[in-house]
Amino acid sequence: MALNDYLIHNSETPAAPGGEVSEEAAESTFAEVDDAARAIPAIEFREVRLAFDDRVVLDGLSFKVMKGETKIILGGSGCGKSTTIKLVLGLLKPDSGQILVDGEDITNYGEDEMMRVRKKIGMIFQEGALFDSLSVYDNVAFKLHEQGVPEEEVEPEVRRMLRFVNLEDAIDKMPIELSGGMRRRVGIARALVGDPKIVMFDEPTAGLDPPTARTICELAMKLRDLEDVSSIFVTHEMNNLEYLSSEYAVVNDEGEVIFETEGERLCLINTKVLMMREGQIIFSGTDETLTKSEDPYIHKFLRGH
Repeated sequence: MALNDYLIHNSETPAAPGGEVSEEAAESTFAEVDDAARAIPAIEFREVRLAFDDRVVLDGLSFKVMKGETKIILGGSGCGKSTTIKLVLGLLKPDSGQILVDGEDITNYGEDEMMRVRKKIGMIFQEGALFDSLSVYDNVAFKLHEQGVPEEEVEPEVRRMLRFVNLEDAIDKMPIELSGGMRRRVGIARALVGDPKIVMFDEPTAGLDPPTARTICELAMKLRDLEDVSSIFVTHEMNNLEYLSSEYAVVNDEGEVIFETEGERLCLINTKVLMMREGQIIFSGTDETLTKSEDPYIHKFLRGH
């Protein structure tokens, strides 16, 4: 994927203020891939409708998440945000319309077919959803143990995932010994086993203090910018929108991951926003366009509902 497919250069400045990252280091973050498959959306909804009894939950929902793109879904409680994730995972079936994953129509798939599709999707729940009776190691290794992967292959994979979320030191702890933010990060490590190229975030920062929520958003940015992961990030928190749509992860010359702000040298184009209300999309576009919207509902939401 060429760098310009993700980001637009704002200037010829060779480094950000302070000189932390060279242009070459930033460019090397994004591998060049000429692949027609990138034109196929990672996730696509086509006129999806779903009702529970007389209550319409989704009313003709249509959108795409492209390869390497983060789609932030905003909206109040009950607007259908989390329902979209359940539909992608096949936990719910629509009344009409189509749902595609990597170009494959999964709308009418049975459980056996969905098990195969779910293997390419990482799911990050609101509460982390850890097994309290298992250590951090065994929680992260759970899927690999289920698949019968030899232990000599399991351990390096578990350590790699825990390093990604900066928790390798907690490998032998039990969930009860962890803070809420640490539990959430272990949940992320478990979801990333097997390197899924699609990740679903369902209110991943709910109930966390601002610094810990920021850490979760940084992990989402690392997946997007360094691992080419496509994701849906469901949230009602405006700080998450600000972080995800205005910063990007790069590797500096020392091999460290750092976060730069949009506008210093580059402009993000791989992160888009959807706002939902009563099962319909009332906004689709960039965060800049969202903040300029004259829709009174959007105004109220951006001010904190």
